[in-house]
Amino acid sequence: MMVTPTKENRSRAEMDHSASPFVKLRSLDIGDCQWTDGFWAEKTKQCAEVMVPYMGSLLKGDIGHGLNNFKIAAGLKGGDHQGEFWHDADFFKWMESACYIYGLNQDEKILVELDDIIAVIAQAQEEDGYLHAYIQSHGIEHFSNRKYHEMYNCGHLYTAACIHHRLTGQSNFLKIALKNANLLEKTFNPCPPKLKRFGFNQTQIMGLVELYRLVGDKRYLKLAEVFINNRGQSEMVHDSTTIGYPIGDMVQERVPLREETEAVGHAVLALYYYAGAADVYAETGEQALIDALDRLWENVTQRKMYVTGAVGQSHWGASSRRDPIEEGFIDGYMMPNMTAYNETCANICNAMFSHRMLGIKGESKYADVMELVLYNSSLSGISLCGKKYYYANPLRKVRGARDYESMNTESPDREPYLYCFCCPPNIVRTVAKVSGWAYSRAENGISVNLYGSNKLTTKLVDGTTLRLTQSTHYPWDGAVALTVEECKAEAFEILLRIPEWATESAVTINGEDLGIEAVPGQFVRIERQWVAGDTIALAMPMPVRFIEGHPRIEEVRNQVAVKRGPVVYCIESPDLPAEASILDVYLDGDAQLTFVEDSKSLPGIPAIQAELQLRTDAHRSEGMYQALTKPSWRPYASQFVPYYAWSNRGDCEMTVFLPIRWK
Repeated sequence: MMVTPTKENRSRAEMDHSASPFVKLRSLDIGDCQWTDGFWAEKTKQCAEVMVPYMGSLLKGDIGHGLNNFKIAAGLKGGDHQGEFWHDADFFKWMESACYIYGLNQDEKILVELDDIIAVIAQAQEEDGYLHAYIQSHGIEHFSNRKYHEMYNCGHLYTAACIHHRLTGQSNFLKIALKNANLLEKTFNPCPPKLKRFGFNQTQIMGLVELYRLVGDKRYLKLAEVFINNRGQSEMVHDSTTIGYPIGDMVQERVPLREETEAVGHAVLALYYYAGAADVYAETGEQALIDALDRLWENVTQRKMYVTGAVGQSHWGASSRRDPIEEGFIDGYMMPNMTAYNETCANICNAMFSHRMLGIKGESKYADVMELVLYNSSLSGISLCGKKYYYANPLRKVRGARDYESMNTESPDREPYLYCFCCPPNIVRTVAKVSGWAYSRAENGISVNLYGSNKLTTKLVDGTTLRLTQSTHYPWDGAVALTVEECKAEAFEILLRIPEWATESAVTINGEDLGIEAVPGQFVRIERQWVAGDTIALAMPMPVRFIEGHPRIEEVRNQVAVKRGPVVYCIESPDLPAEASILDVYLDGDAQLTFVEDSKSLPGIPAIQAELQLRTDAHRSEGMYQALTKPSWRPYASQFVPYYAWSNRGDCEMTVFLPIRWK
């Protein structure tokens, strides 16, 4: 079934649950919210002018080779496929990013470029709909082994094609996706035993639900459910389709999703799986699904998430059931700092899962996690210049402590290109679409999920127009003003998220204190007959705070992190004496911490100034242990910088958590 392009069906958000029956907060249209000033306006401008074009130059050229791979598969170019098996998906994510930028700036040159690319992809696609550049280039049997990540490529194809259609009204990319999805349905919906364990990197679940939402073909929703139902139904032994990639908890196949109580295995695989299941729940309302997702969200955020919102504690390890795992979750409260993996994709997936749960549940805590990730563990994956990347995001780095030469994804400094290129386009597409996360449609009104200066022009659920202006210097200042520019005459509600850190917040309307209670970690619901010119003022105090971990997190016992508002800070060796190590630094519990708008060495980046204590006795030894004598100390005035801004001054040491000493 093909839809006729109309403004109504081509403008929706990247996750269009605007008509889903089992959600409380619904997506807005892409472009309804436009950043006007401040943090996200600057990041989005950089995304349009630097991030997306630079990444495109890589992926369309001989470095990233993404477009070349499709040309090779189509017979338009000679040579060998370059990049990982799943490199197609990375290219689709970049295309999705470009589509979002078009949705914001309507630059027709983007469409011309995308049309040329889509024509090549169409030539590469086989007659039956199959599309996978590596397998086609190497003559490998289709759907023969899941290690090739065919489903992962499919999922990102479907999502990017849906976004392209919604924003442009064109069907050239969508036709490719539908043709491929029909092949998938024909192959997997009969549930052949040989393919029961095939879909392990489950982006296809999200993509299939989006196709269903766009074209209304229930086969796609049913197929999404099939991929959920198949997991956890097989004996944990290798078969011909699984050899070459770990099995069991690594790919969330030991326990059926509806029975699972713990986030296990590869963090990206797990969180894409949960996000896809949340999309299915939004359409079906199946209680067993949401019960499982509630348990898993709590397990992730209350047992296995870092203070930065990052997830996936270890590169190598074992699940609690002792299955070997990679790039993923290990036991709860086991939170190493220096060896923390925290793949950028996993962190973003954490926000994606929470975004879906926000829509379903309508509770502020989910937006708290979204915000935590956005300001910390997602942006840490890309440099301030927008052209260098990190795959892993540790919370501590000590020079000489790790052998980066033996690692395949960790690196001592940011890189301009990563051979495994999944993370860079993920962060770029997130920056490009974050304006779509700022608000949601409530049943009779609007929710304010994220703060930042913007203009909102949207339709409420009942079809009436709402225009708002938001003015703020957030996240550096907690003062927010929302002014109604146009609205319906009847009463409706505006929901303001009060972050869990925002104690003693106050809300006034038109300068009057109306006794509105602002409870941290909840939405303030204000329902009234609004008129143009009404202004809501939200004041959220932003003191600098010490954050300590749960007592069971042994790695941070007697240590603290520094946080102000939603932003977590760190200290780097360029802000220490040349002879000092990051391991010499202690934080005085009574120290005065002062927020400043501009750091001493990172222009335009706010910082927190503090007097630290440097341990100067000869406590460092080649031995594992030594007798302790009373330490000697030296005060040193330094600064903390936002964690997302670390490693922009070359290869250096860094730590988020510091040992604390009290007088």
